[in-house]
Amino acid sequence: MSQTVAPIDPSTSGAQWFGHPRGLSTLFFTELWERFSYYGMRGILVLFMTAALADGGMGLSDGVAAAIYGLYTAGVYLLALPGGWIADHLLGQRQAVFVGGAIIAAGHFSMAVPSNFMFFLGLVLIMAGTGLLKPNVSAIVGDLYPEGGARRDAGFSIFYMGINIGAFAGPLVCGFLGENVDWHLGFSAAGIGMVLGLIQYKLGGKFMGDAGSMKEELAAPAAKARSWKIFLGGVAAIVVLTLGLMALEASGAVGITLEGTARAMGVIIVGIAVVYFLYLILAGGLSTPDKKRVGVIFVFFLATALFWSGFEQAGSSMNLFAERLTDRVMLGWEAPASWLQSVNPLFIILLAPVFGWLWVWLDRRNPSIPAKMAFGLVLLGVGFLVMAWGASFTQEGDLVSPMWLVVTYFLHTCGELCLSPVGLSSVTKLAPRGLVGQMMGIWFMGSALGNLIAGLVAGLMEDMPLVELFGTVAMITGGGGLVLLLVSPVVRKMMGGVE
Repeated sequence: MSQTVAPIDPSTSGAQWFGHPRGLSTLFFTELWERFSYYGMRGILVLFMTAALADGGMGLSDGVAAAIYGLYTAGVYLLALPGGWIADHLLGQRQAVFVGGAIIAAGHFSMAVPSNFMFFLGLVLIMAGTGLLKPNVSAIVGDLYPEGGARRDAGFSIFYMGINIGAFAGPLVCGFLGENVDWHLGFSAAGIGMVLGLIQYKLGGKFMGDAGSMKEELAAPAAKARSWKIFLGGVAAIVVLTLGLMALEASGAVGITLEGTARAMGVIIVGIAVVYFLYLILAGGLSTPDKKRVGVIFVFFLATALFWSGFEQAGSSMNLFAERLTDRVMLGWEAPASWLQSVNPLFIILLAPVFGWLWVWLDRRNPSIPAKMAFGLVLLGVGFLVMAWGASFTQEGDLVSPMWLVVTYFLHTCGELCLSPVGLSSVTKLAPRGLVGQMMGIWFMGSALGNLIAGLVAGLMEDMPLVELFGTVAMITGGGGLVLLLVSPVVRKMMGGVE
């Protein structure tokens, strides 16, 4: 005899996990393993692409490898936008997370096959899968706390800890296997991590109740049929555009390069953002206070893009610096370069509670939101000054201590804790009613733009001395932070009392 089990209300169920809904543990470990796979693969991605063919790598130049890296990381953020739409209109968030995780695992296992075609197929699959999983797993966390309030904030803090535990462990495991044994074994380990996440996600699904379920009005047959038409039409348009570009390239009518594609995508992202903000301000029917707040969000969009353009060089230029110019020998054994990718999440785990306490302790002396974001950019710039200083000792081919990178990552982590959570929270508060989802999409676009620029900047390593490269990044990011700090009183006034 079959029995139907009534769904569990996650907010009132007796099943608890550290005083929180039991379903939080399911999502905690799902995200932990997803970040394990993402950062584990990212830690060896550029190293694999630039490694010589004789060493099992792809033998690509720094410029091409960095452009691929930038396009990949930017694509992860851009695809979060359609990923959220697909979950809302076609799959529901619960199913979207599982499907996304399965696609991610398929992508990592594709990269485990020694074939250039399978490598690029794997990158595309990981981008698509992450776009489905990443925004929706966070949305389900929110659904576990229908009452909202401080308990939800605490739940997200625990969830964020899972992200960084996975980000810390991924490069250690995948980096060791990839650099010391076989690159493709490192990619396989990332896939295995994602599979483990999917298994426990399914096993723990019963603890999530109705969290992440599709809304009834969107699940109606007529609504779903209309959504499928839109989705298939969009896919068809992308296929036609891709085939058209391939045909033009084959005919010699246009010359398409990876670096050129990355630059073009950057221009497109900036163009879309500028046109969208101008439309909202000039013809969006917003009140004067809302127009001012939208202008503030645009300032924050530029700030976050500038920040990630420097910060995300951790996986590209700074990763190559660790591999080629850093003395990693400990007790006669050389540690993998990718292990230094675990320093940032370790600092996040250690420092996040400290910064949380600091903002509370400062109370009325707490800096404004734009001031905190400005501090984040200044700290990022100071970190790159440290890198430029360290790079000055490598001009004759000498190796330097890994402490140069560790100190830089410490400063960058402090900058991240000043800018990222504060900026994300402020967008939800500043967005006009009915535009919160769109404003969050713009935030993702800023992150995508920053990742894209980070890849392009890292590609300059071949032609520009490292002291000059890191010094230029320091001046641009730090200078941007000082400008934002100077105008922060004006920006704060435009926020209309939002704190």
